[in-house]
Amino acid sequence: METLRERKKQRTRDALLRAAVELFTTRGYDRTTVDDIAEAVDVSQRTFFRYFAGKEEAALALQELAVVRFVEAVRERPAEEAPMAALRQAVLEGWDTLHEVIEAVVPIELYLRMYRVIESTPVLLAAHLRRNEETEDTIARVLAEREGLDVAADPRPRLAVAVFGGVMRVTERQWSTGEDFSVEAMRALTISYLEQVGPALTESWRTR
Repeated sequence: METLRERKKQRTRDALLRAAVELFTTRGYDRTTVDDIAEAVDVSQRTFFRYFAGKEEAALALQELAVVRFVEAVRERPAEEAPMAALRQAVLEGWDTLHEVIEAVVPIELYLRMYRVIESTPVLLAAHLRRNEETEDTIARVLAEREGLDVAADPRPRLAVAVFGGVMRVTERQWSTGEDFSVEAMRALTISYLEQVGPALTESWRTR
């Protein structure tokens, strides 16, 4: 059970994260300082740094929440499910339960708007892609464990995750620049692109 002190710390962290996201999405990442975020919550800069290493960590914190839930969902998929099916179901489950994960901290609209900030801010995009690589390594290890494989000796878990990660990156980019910027649109786009993986890799693309 959480103590009163732990709950207070969590409330402070959530308030800082909410203020950061609000400022990043209205003012812009580059034009927002740590002092601005701290001032919005009426705490010191020192307090901010107790919870976040810097602006970058705060900017990517919501995405990290979703990633943690995705990794957990992959681990929890039925053992008999094929690897790519497990990844597909886990990511769709993630979009279906996104409100539960995110709205405890910020409105879902702010989470979605942060995607565009990340995509349009080179330093954040680079950090986001770097974190994606780290996540892919984790997921490959989870898949290998599920299948009873040695991830260092068998390339299949990393290959599967590389394909899946590539599809998700294309989906993310298309969605963030499209007209329909909703969770439902992202879910539909995810399904559409994942269904094209087999044909895209094994069939001819030429039209006659």
